[in-house]
Amino acid sequence: MSGIDIHLLRHGITDAEGRLIGRSDAAPLPEGVDACIRNGAQVPVEALVHSGLARARVPAERIAAGAGLVARQDARWRELDFGAWDGMRFDAIDAPALAAFQADPARHVPPGGEGWPELVARVRAALADIDRPTLVVTHGGAMRAAIAGLCAIDFPQLWNIALPHAALLSLRVWPGTPRIGQIIGLVT
Repeated sequence: MSGIDIHLLRHGITDAEGRLIGRSDAAPLPEGVDACIRNGAQVPVEALVHSGLARARVPAERIAAGAGLVARQDARWRELDFGAWDGMRFDAIDAPALAAFQADPARHVPPGGEGWPELVARVRAALADIDRPTLVVTHGGAMRAAIAGLCAIDFPQLWNIALPHAALLSLRVWPGTPRIGQIIGLVT
């Protein structure tokens, strides 16, 4: 049985660099959009999905237009909800609380935010709905959640995979419950 190639493209740089942005709708910078187009336009896909946030939507719509596709929104591909920390500069967040969150986001959730298991579950559900070669323009946390859900890699090992802005992560997934997959490429 052949697998389905799913390509995950992290949004480009935004006007909110240096801040913890999850659900905040930071504006994409032109050079970030261009970097996404360079990496995302090269993959052969039949569908294009984005998280709905401008930093993912804008490059997705540009890539889709060039490929003759329609970019579809799926909010399950949004970044982790950082709750009260969302939009804050890293140095403005209580350092011990931030360190605990970064070490174990399942047990140390930002105030009013979302835990790692919830992100993995929603991304896993989004992956289950993909049935053809697809490009998803998304966020670093959602990309790591996809790896966790498909490849059984979890914290802290996921932080060993560099996913800079405009990184393109290619996965091959196989049908079934649960879906399993493997990393087949990474362009940074």
